[in-house]
Amino acid sequence: MERENWIWAERYCHPAQWDQAFAPMSAPDMLRASATAHPDAPLIDFMGRIYPYSEVLDGAKRVACGLRDLGIERGDRVGLYLPNVPHYVAAYYGALMAGAIVVNFSPLYTAAELEHQVEDSGTRVLFTLSARALLPTAIEVLNNSRLERLVVGSVAGALPKSKALFYTLFRQKEVAPRPNDGRILSFSALIDNDGLCETLHFDPEKDIALLQYTGGTTGTPKGAMISHQNLTANARQVALLDPHPEQVDRVLGVLPFFHVFANSCVLNRTVAMGGEIVMLPRFDAGQVLASIERTKATSLPGVPTMYQALLDHPAIGKSDLSSLRVCISGGAPLPLEVKQRFEAVTGAKVVEGYGLTESSGVISSNPYEGLNKTGTIGQPIPGTRVKLVSREDPTQPAPAGEPGEIVFAGPQMMCGYWKRPDADEEVFVGGYLRTGDVGVIDEDGYIRIVDRLKDMISVGGFKVFPSQVEAVLYHHPAVKEALVIGIPDTYRGESPKAFVTLQEGATIDGPGLMDWLNPQLGKHERVVAVEIRASLPKTLVGKLSRKELVAEEKAKAAAAT
Repeated sequence: MERENWIWAERYCHPAQWDQAFAPMSAPDMLRASATAHPDAPLIDFMGRIYPYSEVLDGAKRVACGLRDLGIERGDRVGLYLPNVPHYVAAYYGALMAGAIVVNFSPLYTAAELEHQVEDSGTRVLFTLSARALLPTAIEVLNNSRLERLVVGSVAGALPKSKALFYTLFRQKEVAPRPNDGRILSFSALIDNDGLCETLHFDPEKDIALLQYTGGTTGTPKGAMISHQNLTANARQVALLDPHPEQVDRVLGVLPFFHVFANSCVLNRTVAMGGEIVMLPRFDAGQVLASIERTKATSLPGVPTMYQALLDHPAIGKSDLSSLRVCISGGAPLPLEVKQRFEAVTGAKVVEGYGLTESSGVISSNPYEGLNKTGTIGQPIPGTRVKLVSREDPTQPAPAGEPGEIVFAGPQMMCGYWKRPDADEEVFVGGYLRTGDVGVIDEDGYIRIVDRLKDMISVGGFKVFPSQVEAVLYHHPAVKEALVIGIPDTYRGESPKAFVTLQEGATIDGPGLMDWLNPQLGKHERVVAVEIRASLPKTLVGKLSRKELVAEEKAKAAAAT
């Protein structure tokens, strides 16, 4: 392999050695190792109730035995339709101990979306909660798909006694009754055993642990097959980014576990390090601030919109956030203004990283300490190789000095797509995996994403990268969020159009912003309109999303013809 592909090797800024291997390890063995090393250390703080490693391990063993009693065998699929609650951790590791493949289901899915994923994956058992926002939908799926059983947990049962009583007395309207149906089993009944069933052994590099479905931005969602080794290697890779592993490790876990970012950087990585997760079921800025202050959390992985929401909350200036050491931002480009403001308010370092569903989590990151290049996604994490290939022909290297498609290889690279050999042929090239992102690599081996292949706008034959136009918009003090898409143009094919939300109190209008923006852009980059909105569409984890705007504009153009 050409030496220039490893330009970061000589200027590596992460604290660990870059070129290293990761011994095969199963996910259950990773949990067992940490529980054996420090059984009484806290793994979960859920609204003030502490779950030590020994208790979580015992719960996972009982889930495994309960699933085996239900007839779950090695390779069967078990679904998790859960927010961030202790049940998730026990069910996740317990299903893996039983030899099952975990399938994550978003609590924001509709019944139709859930049914499609159940059918595609062949999920037999689904874990959920007795919450009105979840259980009725899960029952609908049970009645209309191949799903065989529901296992239903209680939020009150996971809370401290005082809060459980409050929940029971005052929040009954949020609880859905569990029907008297032989197909529906309570979580407590499932784990009513001694947890001493047979211990299975795994081939970590071949046995699939997780079916993680893609967001479906380019079509029907596909299930990425992630092995035990993919999961544990990425957890260890991320853990090696911390230059001070001896310090208190207490992560605020509000990113949803059903998403690969949190699965890697919050759940698995913390278990690998023997740290603690301060768990919140959903993002509420005030609750996040209060939880950081109460628990003295040391890290807060999040997406840019989350940091912006915390900065906008009136309690931000009154909260003691001095315990925070580092915050990993991912999922979308981090605006410089948000990074600088959050660092100034908290004293924490905000570093930008990058990954995919197909990478089990993380590919690259800026270092926690040392050279931090704003606007880049940092250097590849240990054991990861990255290079640029031609946008037209991914079997060829990118032309010298030009952006290329980012491809990567490493122990975190998925095994392939579930029942989709056709998609595998498109995404795997010469032992590397195509990301669909276009980028450049600088002289220090730091990667900067220019845009996504599918998001590039073709203006009269010229390529326009939306993120570059958005970056200019963010320099205007009135702009809070920005998205740029291509809209149909009968003469040029496509023309750029911007959509923005404004900072509180800003009064500029769309034409005024366009007059400010266009003189700073090349002729082919200039937008034909700036539309100001109260909010912009976001994905399930809070990333700004273009696809809804693209669909709107296409429908508008079709109606006009």
